[in-house]
Amino acid sequence: MNDIFCRTEAMLGKDAMKRLKSSRVALFGLGGVGSAAFEALVRSGVGQIDVFDHDTLSESNLNRQLLATADLIGTDKTVAAIKRAEVISKDVKIIPHKLFFLPDSSDKIDMTLFDYVIDAVDTVTGKLEIIAKAKAAGVPVISCMGTGNKLDITALRVSDISKTEGCPLARVMRKELKSRGITDLPVVWSDEKPFCAEPTGELKGNRPAPASAIFVPAAAGLILAAEAIKHISGKTDGEEH
Repeated sequence: MNDIFCRTEAMLGKDAMKRLKSSRVALFGLGGVGSAAFEALVRSGVGQIDVFDHDTLSESNLNRQLLATADLIGTDKTVAAIKRAEVISKDVKIIPHKLFFLPDSSDKIDMTLFDYVIDAVDTVTGKLEIIAKAKAAGVPVISCMGTGNKLDITALRVSDISKTEGCPLARVMRKELKSRGITDLPVVWSDEKPFCAEPTGELKGNRPAPASAIFVPAAAGLILAAEAIKHISGKTDGEEH
């Protein structure tokens, strides 16, 4: 056994580690949520991770995104993910896709290749496409709801999207998914009321970018990865997603 995973194996068992080693996970989004999920997948023994992100690292990412370091500003996030994995484990293969996953680009990806799909993007159109394609392929998928303008990590939880309350993004997603015939989806979400002391001065599309610190996005990313690891390793505790 590789010493890097000895304590994980002590918890999950040898058979589970073999399943993780032979698994392939698709991770969409390498921002505050996705970068933490990525770190956890690498450190948990997943054998292959396909990472999808079209963006590059900027200074405003340094306060919360684990892939962001001062020397990598301007680097593609997918490239930064490869560099990060290389200094942690030689047992993982990273497949980069510099891609904004939308209806006009989604046909380039065969979802049936994956054992699990994690949605950590922040646009409704992208999230809907990821979820719909994963569902159509019969691949388990989990999605993260809003983490901006939030500070209380203890308000995070995992449930079916039908049980979410107080999350504007979840409300929109429920409606849009229902119109597509999708009524069940495990999500990570928070019912904490959003707040922002002052505008960020940065735009996200045509709207002001949400305020964000490392705490809630990173915690949500760890939860997403934990759900993936539990599912792949067969260590689910409760409802099977």
